[in-house]
Amino acid sequence: MGVSYLVDTHVFLWLLGEPHRVPEKMLRELENTQNRLLVSAASAMEVATKVRLGKLEPARHLIETWSARVSDIGGDHLPLTTSHALLAGSLAWPHRDPFDRMLVAQALSDNLTLASTDEAMQGLEGLTLRWW
Repeated sequence: MGVSYLVDTHVFLWLLGEPHRVPEKMLRELENTQNRLLVSAASAMEVATKVRLGKLEPARHLIETWSARVSDIGGDHLPLTTSHALLAGSLAWPHRDPFDRMLVAQALSDNLTLASTDEAMQGLEGLTLRWW
């Protein structure tokens, strides 16, 4: 088996609607069936929250079709656990975004490679990051 990738929320959205925003090499890695692609429940909450707040209106349809869209990219769902939540809240990392903290905690505790363009995640000890 290859790499287990946890995709950041923006990467998930790009894979669905703007795949040209993902570099070709990275896109091939994420589409490679030897690799596992995971989409977090934290991303579902982030999208739903931003739609509710009017910050991500184009993604409104995702709320009703989430499972199908995860399948469309060949992904699997990654649920949140109490262990993930406790680690996210305990991380000695000044980043305040709760969704990013949950994704990082999941990547750390489940030994996943986080695919993201978020600079705040660079250099975080113990995190395997595929950043571009």
